[in-house]
Amino acid sequence: MKKEVLVETSARHVHVSRADLDILFGEGYELTHKKDLSQPGQFACEERVAVVGSKGSFPAVSILGPVRPSTQVELSLTDARSIGVVAPVRESGDIAATGACKLVGPKGEVEIECGVISAKRHIHATPADAEKYGLEDKQNVCVKVESDGRSLIFDDVVVRVNPNFALAMHIDTDESNAAGAKPGMMGEIL
Repeated sequence: MKKEVLVETSARHVHVSRADLDILFGEGYELTHKKDLSQPGQFACEERVAVVGSKGSFPAVSILGPVRPSTQVELSLTDARSIGVVAPVRESGDIAATGACKLVGPKGEVEIECGVISAKRHIHATPADAEKYGLEDKQNVCVKVESDGRSLIFDDVVVRVNPNFALAMHIDTDESNAAGAKPGMMGEIL
């Protein structure tokens, strides 16, 4: 049986805490749902913030909802270098001892001391998906993608199993460009 998974590109984005959202957009502000994302309950917002580093900034980075316990900025390694921030490769939520930056919203600014990461490539899977493919939570796998002149095998892809997930692999824009990825691209878990 071929173990296929949809490969999606995750562009730069920000997850905000309630406290930081209040500073950036005003006390009690609520995020405006723009469109649903592939993972259940996750959505792109109308709101954008500037992400500022020591060498430059991105003036309008999308916020993804809902609010989270901690603010987290996800950039590709190229993005991070271009604006002068440190972004170690980490799983989402693992932000201890990570990079710092400033976020600027319409009502205020927030200096985050840690929380800037380059997201480790990963597969979201439900327990049923994991069982079907013989995968375990936190397992590292390889995923082969085929494209015109850019086929490659991604190593060190962490599997994340949760009943609230939908089966999909997420890579950042650097990885997507290296593979010549297009919407709807499928990968094979090896």
